[in-house]
Amino acid sequence: MNDTLHEARDTLTRSTLDAHRAYASLMEELEAIDWYSQRIDASTDEELKNMLSHNREEEMEHAAMLLEWLRRHEPAFDAHLKTFLFTEGPILERRADSAHATEQIGIDLAIGGLRRDVA
Repeated sequence: MNDTLHEARDTLTRSTLDAHRAYASLMEELEAIDWYSQRIDASTDEELKNMLSHNREEEMEHAAMLLEWLRRHEPAFDAHLKTFLFTEGPILERRADSAHATEQIGIDLAIGGLRRDVA
């Protein structure tokens, strides 16, 4: 994990390190989903396609669990997910609602507002 940190480990809080673990794991799960999808398309054997599809579905489950953990631990992420997920209509039109949602819970999305205090 050290090689993927952009700042010195001793300057990061436990919550930042845990979030980093979740983000890194989510990226790995999404990458695996993409790889399985490509392998399914390329395979000519139906049995193999079915096994790869099963494996891809498990990776999707893992990604969904990580996303939920992040939602529960990152208030700004939670606000954005509530604005954009499971909605109808043009996604970009919901951006104003997203800014309003984060204002309501007191989250400043300016760069200075994203800084966490170091423990």
